[in-house]
Amino acid sequence: MARQTETKDDAISQLWHQLEKRRTSMLAVRDSQQHPQPMTHFADVENGAIWFISSSDSDLVKATGLGADAQLTFVSDGQDYHASVRGPIEVTNDPDKLDELWSFAVGAWFEKGRDDPKVTLLRMTPRESAVWASQGNAVLVGLKLLRASMSETEGHPDVGVHHVLQLNT
Repeated sequence: MARQTETKDDAISQLWHQLEKRRTSMLAVRDSQQHPQPMTHFADVENGAIWFISSSDSDLVKATGLGADAQLTFVSDGQDYHASVRGPIEVTNDPDKLDELWSFAVGAWFEKGRDDPKVTLLRMTPRESAVWASQGNAVLVGLKLLRASMSETEGHPDVGVHHVLQLNT
């Protein structure tokens, strides 16, 4: 269950924790006219980066070119945490980082494994994120929705928190 954070610092820590916990997201290069695509991401809290491994002949890498703005969309396994992360993305040549991130699962996407010349490392530096954390108990959320819909004075149901976070600034 996603914790409902009170402070911006707690919300930033929670974002990185959620990105480390589940490593699949949807990634899009902004202004490229491409649909977001599913990617495995690697959260790097220490360096304030999110890494991706792709193929040099992919639409994603071609759209990135020498640098672009990207948007990552993330939903937790419990569907109680959602994030939209924006920031610059670039192709980078960092053999040590690639070795650190490499796994048999990544290798399955490349004909020649780690030595495939198409292996391309992408680095996204998050600048802004909008996050939503809600109560994971579906019954409790349903009761709050029902109560709010039946009341003329209740207003919107309180089922979570929303933060817009500035990162790496």
